[in-house]
Amino acid sequence: MPTECSRELFGYEVVESRQVVAAFDGGEVTSDAGALLLGATDRAIGLVEQFAACFDDGRVQIQVEHTVETMVAQRVFGIALGYEDLVDHDQLRHDPVLATLAGKLTARRTDCAPLAGKSTLNRLEHAPLGPSRYHKIGHDGAAIEGLFVDLFLEAHKTPPKEIILDLDATDDPLHGHQEGRFFHGYYDCYCYLPLYVFCGKQLLAAKLRRANIDASAGAVEEVARIVGQIRARWPRVEILLRADSGFARDELMAWCEANGVDYVFGLARNERLVGAIAEDLTAAQAESLAKSGPARWFADFFWRTRDSWSRARRVVAKAEHLPQGPNPRFVVTSLPAAAIDARTLYEDVYCARGEVENRIKEQQLDLFADRTSAATMKANQLRLWFASFAYVLLDALRRIGLRHTQFAAATCGTIRLKLLKIGAQVRTSVRRIKVAMASACPYQAEYHLAYLYLRRAAC
Repeated sequence: MPTECSRELFGYEVVESRQVVAAFDGGEVTSDAGALLLGATDRAIGLVEQFAACFDDGRVQIQVEHTVETMVAQRVFGIALGYEDLVDHDQLRHDPVLATLAGKLTARRTDCAPLAGKSTLNRLEHAPLGPSRYHKIGHDGAAIEGLFVDLFLEAHKTPPKEIILDLDATDDPLHGHQEGRFFHGYYDCYCYLPLYVFCGKQLLAAKLRRANIDASAGAVEEVARIVGQIRARWPRVEILLRADSGFARDELMAWCEANGVDYVFGLARNERLVGAIAEDLTAAQAESLAKSGPARWFADFFWRTRDSWSRARRVVAKAEHLPQGPNPRFVVTSLPAAAIDARTLYEDVYCARGEVENRIKEQQLDLFADRTSAATMKANQLRLWFASFAYVLLDALRRIGLRHTQFAAATCGTIRLKLLKIGAQVRTSVRRIKVAMASACPYQAEYHLAYLYLRRAAC
């Protein structure tokens, strides 16, 4: 963020016979110079332009100071840089690097900053579904949802042979009286229950939902939309759906079976399931006692519930015995035993599902996807989408620019801290804007590589 000029000196201790003094007189200085990489990433994937196209602007354009595209860029870049609150933009609207990223260095009016403040951005975040008499800016929710999948598809030069879609639900705690708030007994708080869909580290959907529902509610509709959009571009791709036991519902499994989508879901254990693998658990216990350590056996059988399933399905069981006692686990799948054995299915395929939880943590801890404090669910959904596109932008930087560096698997928070939060002096002349970054930055090699990869990707 820029400093304000002041001639007052602050005196500190003497170091090697030199008096240390400080003053707010550095001119145009920013702490976010590394964010220029975000601009290069956006040029490579076209995120801001496509996201802004999902909004309808009914304002009289000749009177508009801040365009929708500028405001969208300002909000997405701001979240990626760690500024989660709109009030931050009352200072950020003067930041020279953020203005450069948004493509707007000066304002038409002399009494206006180059970028929008909190009140203007607040009207953007509360844009309804389509403009109205009192809200001149509206948004197209279906177009925004489709954009996540479009960006995923455009990230691949050639169609992959197989993709795995991970579904998961998480809690979004609420501390006010927002529309749609309900108390969730498992999470022990008032919350929303958003649904996420990832393919690896790439985000395909972020759907805000009330908490008084089953974890799988709406999953069939989301999966059908995403799979349809993917197959329209990649008709021959094999798709595997993966999720925990909250999604092992007959409706979702039957849809997958009817539409040629494979699945592997966790299956909540019960007395009947545990009884079906009693012999394997006994064998695992004997082995565990013999070697004084954990032992795993695997069982493979067909199973049908008494009422909820419409047909019998393949179930793989992990009959595990630990020093603390038995630890049986179950998964249900459409994959045949001839294609993959029980141990490989459980250990290599299903257990990798836990990685999606790290991606959700990035969303909520690094990119503030849980800041849903607006009064209405529509506004909170739009806030969630802004945070989600900030994740998409940082993930693209990681995937394209940092793939051969030590930050190839770093979290969004680490990338922000190491590569984006760089102090610099900004010198603006008639012909160019010179961002003089700190010479002591320890990650200059990684920054240079990212710059070269992003320039190549944008060509």
